[in-house]
Amino acid sequence: MIQNPKRYTITAALPYTNGPIHIGHLAGVYVPADIYSRYLRAHNKDVLFVCGSDEHGVAISMKAKKEGITPQEVIDKYDVIIRKSFIDFGVSFDNYSRTSAKIHHDTAQDFFKKLYEQGDFIEQVTEQLYDAKADQFLADRFVTGTCPKCGNEEAYGDQCEKCGSTLNATDLINPKSTITGEIPVMKATKHWFLPLDRYDAFLREWILEGHKNDWKPNVYGQVKSWIDGGLEPRAVTRDLDWGIDVPVEGAEGKKLYVWFDAPIGYISASKEWALREGKEWEPYWKDQDTKLVHFIGKDNIVFHCVIFPAMLKAEGSYILPDNVPANEFLNLEGNKLSTSKNWAVWLHEYLEEFPGQQDVLRYALTSNAPETKDNDFTWKDFQARNNNELVAIFGNFINRVVVLTNKYYNGIVPTPISLTTEGGMTEFTEVDLQTLAELKAYPAVISSSIERYRFREALGELMNVARLGNKYLADEEPWKVMKDNPERVHTQMYVALQISAALSTLCEPFLPFTSEKLKRILNITAADAPITWDTISESSDLLVAGHQIGQAELLFSKIEDEEIQKQIDKLEATKTANKEEIASSLAKTEPQKETIQFEDFAKMDIRVGTILEAEKMPKANKLLVLKVDTGIDVRTIVSGIAESFKPEDIIGKRVSVLVNLAPRALRGVESQGMILMATNTEGKLVFINPDAEGVPNGDMVS
Repeated sequence: MIQNPKRYTITAALPYTNGPIHIGHLAGVYVPADIYSRYLRAHNKDVLFVCGSDEHGVAISMKAKKEGITPQEVIDKYDVIIRKSFIDFGVSFDNYSRTSAKIHHDTAQDFFKKLYEQGDFIEQVTEQLYDAKADQFLADRFVTGTCPKCGNEEAYGDQCEKCGSTLNATDLINPKSTITGEIPVMKATKHWFLPLDRYDAFLREWILEGHKNDWKPNVYGQVKSWIDGGLEPRAVTRDLDWGIDVPVEGAEGKKLYVWFDAPIGYISASKEWALREGKEWEPYWKDQDTKLVHFIGKDNIVFHCVIFPAMLKAEGSYILPDNVPANEFLNLEGNKLSTSKNWAVWLHEYLEEFPGQQDVLRYALTSNAPETKDNDFTWKDFQARNNNELVAIFGNFINRVVVLTNKYYNGIVPTPISLTTEGGMTEFTEVDLQTLAELKAYPAVISSSIERYRFREALGELMNVARLGNKYLADEEPWKVMKDNPERVHTQMYVALQISAALSTLCEPFLPFTSEKLKRILNITAADAPITWDTISESSDLLVAGHQIGQAELLFSKIEDEEIQKQIDKLEATKTANKEEIASSLAKTEPQKETIQFEDFAKMDIRVGTILEAEKMPKANKLLVLKVDTGIDVRTIVSGIAESFKPEDIIGKRVSVLVNLAPRALRGVESQGMILMATNTEGKLVFINPDAEGVPNGDMVS
């Protein structure tokens, strides 16, 4: 952990340009990164905050194939939408780049070539999954199957989004091509691998010893599990038609693996910024007095904490990340956010429904941020946080202060009037002094939370400043005191205005649009002496007597039930549409597969069997562990039918069993065959049931 760095390099995960940005992206990565960057700038730190569109992911090629357009057309469309969303929500990147830019291609290829020339790669010919019908190798998201670690039957070839495990396509059980739906075959191909096992000692010392106490437990725990599980060489090239060419001889038709080129996008974005601004980029990446912080979601932890650091270590001249404060996932109304199922709140659509209320969403997402566990966004909670917190606490305090100042003093900050006490004349009572002392303490409290990446906690402390102001007004009741002791109200309003001024600065990292609006209401301009975090801590004269403020405006507006119900109905319509699409898809008869020879069919040994025992696989919702009498033996078969059948209902069931299928390990259980199933017209699984009288177990089905 670097103490008192000279500069900060802040990165936010590069979003795939295969669709717009939704609230999960904003909550998990971009708002936390923006809060941190804005906070550092408010303290006059040297900050470079970079991001960019990730335009080489397999998801982009998949989107292009689905829509019948080119990958370039996909990335050009969504890059514009994504950039606008970030601008609209005040995400203050110093540079937002694109991995399709020449500077990035050059940077990524140069990085690869240096490692290649240093002998840091292993060149291997391996068997990879291949879709014969599409005439294409199946990298990453071009293949789905069952996760070998958690049993999720919708895992991708690079990652299981359910358990977060990083995978290779060949790890999947029962893989299937997402291009054609075909079962892939194995085919030899040459690739270059980064031997992560060479960096085992380095990673253990750097992470497991060096960052045990300062990295978030969810990050440290996932990385430790990955390292303890044994590091293996990781392919850094792919057989694809979209991406950055591998820049060595004998690599024709090969592209750089997206997770090799994407993190290098932070470096190329920094280079692009430096060229534009006439600055040097290298200190932000190669000076040991620079603090590098990656903001990501939990699905990217391994790439940023193991693979990218191993790449940087191999290259030899770069600094390593000081921290990777990854967040968990945000769900929506109890279900996982899904781009493909349109189960999301898209940022560009949110602004159409709630124009000018960017900070309300920033506030709601930060208040409910999935910092240590998955959290759930609901529209009712969004409404409550706006109405009960932003409107009723923050907005209410500011409105009362501004209204009363204009009513009593024509908008001019009053001079505190001295009072006679036993100790002589004083401008402030004990209550005033205690309130101002509490105010001065808040910058340090909020800073402590932000610097430990506890943004939800920091936002709570910011709201406590507004609560401090509300309590002061409620206890002092200047509207009543005005009748009998108008001189005392001068001091009361002066104190309340100092709290208001402090809020205009302290809220800026969290609520930048609100900060700008509040400064305008209080008439705090660039020509004035700036109100900084330090001056709040040190001075009680943030708005000096005689300063003219503006007229009252509502900082926040109440959100009505009708507006929220409209959003809930919108999601319900999406849910209904998804169910209808699934039902329609299941109802369609699958077309005939490609013709096979009799010899191919004859290789299959299908026997009549009986299920003797059945129980659920622990921690796997879809899997049952079966004991099946096949007539030739009693064997264990793991079957993904738990959502369709209760274990007790299928004991004694006669089934058809493919007995000569190669065994596969699933969550530590070896499955020694496959139960043959079918889907009926209602979309339900049914057994292919050989219940003919007199047919014993072990008889062959032919």
